Amino acid sequence: MNEELMQELLYQALETEMGGVQVYQTALRCVQNDELQKEWEEYLEHTQRHVEIVREVFTKLDLDPETETPGRAVVRHIGESLVKAMEMALESGPPEAAELVATECVVHAETKDHLNWELIGMLAGKAKGEMAQALREAHKQVEEQEDEHLYHTTGWSRELWIQGLGMPAVLPPPEEEKDVKTAIGAARAKQERGRMKKAS
Repeated sequence: MNEELMQELLYQALETEMGGVQVYQTALRCVQNDELQKEWEEYLEHTQRHVEIVREVFTKLDLDPETETPGRAVVRHIGESLVKAMEMALESGPPEAAELVATECVVHAETKDHLNWELIGMLAGKAKGEMAQALREAHKQVEEQEDEHLYHTTGWSRELWIQGLGMPAVLPPPEEEKDVKTAIGAARAKQERGRMKKAS
């Protein structure tokens, strides 16, 4: 196993979660839909806890959470750019447009976050000893929440766009209604949205 790249992944994971807190705080300033607001308030709490969980992994593996790497700087820059994009939308457009931008920014952030935790789970399966245990425990606490964050917000983004375009939307989205936590579940929920729309 490439020890240097494993540490880089963990540094990026910590930075992603820290940036995620900022992304959700800004997204909550953009949100218009009450149900989405409740969802994002919960996701913000999850993400704040994820920062703590990654820091606990760093303590167990004797890593310095303040260490800077080129990859970590890139992750920080992307997170700051997502926050700036939402702030631009708040300043320059109607509230509904800012909400759409926020959903897209959350999906961008959660895509990286989801990948980090998928890779951490794979590492946990290959690592040995204390490292394996630390990664397994963290992954078990976080993985399902990360799935929910990504797939549910993707559904919200799609349906709010559809609503904005003047077409019939399914709100809350089927990913939310079916409590989707897998890529297969998200695909099925998306396929079934037509039937849900007709029934509503």
